[in-house]
Amino acid sequence: MAEHKHGSMDIKAQEKTFAGFIRMVSWGAGISIGILIFLALVNA
Repeated sequence: MAEHKHGSMDIKAQEKTFAGFIRMVSWGAGISIGILIFLALVNA
């Protein structure tokens, strides 16, 4: 079995994917909140 050395793996692709995921979740949450506020104002 191969010897594992902690911290030796290249994780640039995982970090880039995670940053994209967080960005998309933030945009999605912002848009959802905006839509809810719009609906609340229109139905008031």
